[in-house]
Amino acid sequence: MYVPVPSSKLGNKTAKEKQTCLTVTEPAELMKFLLGEIPSKSRNDVKSLLAHHQIWVDNEVITQYNYPLEIGQEVVVKWTKVLLEKQPQGLNIVFEDAYIIIIEKKAGLLSIATATEKEQTAYSILSEHVKKRDPKNKIFVLHRLDRDTSGIMMFAKSEKVQQLLQKAWKETVLERSYVAVVEGLVTQERGTITSWLTESKAFIMYSSRTPNEGQKAVTHYEVLKKNKHYSLMEVKLETGRKNQIRVHMQDIGHSIIGDKKYGATKHPIGRLGLHARVLAFRHPITGEEVRYETDIPKEFLNLFSQ
Repeated sequence: MYVPVPSSKLGNKTAKEKQTCLTVTEPAELMKFLLGEIPSKSRNDVKSLLAHHQIWVDNEVITQYNYPLEIGQEVVVKWTKVLLEKQPQGLNIVFEDAYIIIIEKKAGLLSIATATEKEQTAYSILSEHVKKRDPKNKIFVLHRLDRDTSGIMMFAKSEKVQQLLQKAWKETVLERSYVAVVEGLVTQERGTITSWLTESKAFIMYSSRTPNEGQKAVTHYEVLKKNKHYSLMEVKLETGRKNQIRVHMQDIGHSIIGDKKYGATKHPIGRLGLHARVLAFRHPITGEEVRYETDIPKEFLNLFSQ
């Protein structure tokens, strides 16, 4: 049970009170803690407080709903909404400090420009956004998502941090997890797919189950929901090859919905059914383990609500 600091009585809160102070008496995630301490607030209310920088832990703004709390920490809820700068169009900034920016990219937006495609990208939008604060500000690419994949991406705010992360990417990134909606009913509840991927001149990735000159790709999956038409999968990458998840889902006979390039025949939600949901990593400067998780897109879940 969590006990509030005596100066604050949640049950008798008045409109004049501008903040509520709470003390953590046992370990918990921030969302669970707040829902337990402020029963009048819903999950959406708490998410709004987090998004508007109104939750502080030990004098630091926290926006992460699953932030781990420890005994003795002080949580402050500031009831006056903080005015935030406008989010860039086409993406949301999930987290930012002096070294990195983590965003949630929408489906249909390129990560970075290519030799053949020069249109607006997540990189160009974010770059323009940080330059509005200071023209000297820059961002640096660390990894990318396919145009039609939504979800979590991370950028560095200096070349030094970019190099630190890229040199030790495999050791630094602790988890990259996606959700995918695939065609058909996947009968094997969990599994691992291993193959070697090569790219054709037409930019299509081909998969071979025997070692060749291609790059080794390893994907782990687990079925979360299913019906006779579709299956919702959690997919974790052990390697991060181009189009890896899309090719591997085709390999097991269950192409991702909307993915005509890799065998899909169904297009029920008007976009590719792939979302980068979790990114966990060791912070390149502080060494702290950081984990960001987004919600499963509603249009994915709606396919399983009937």
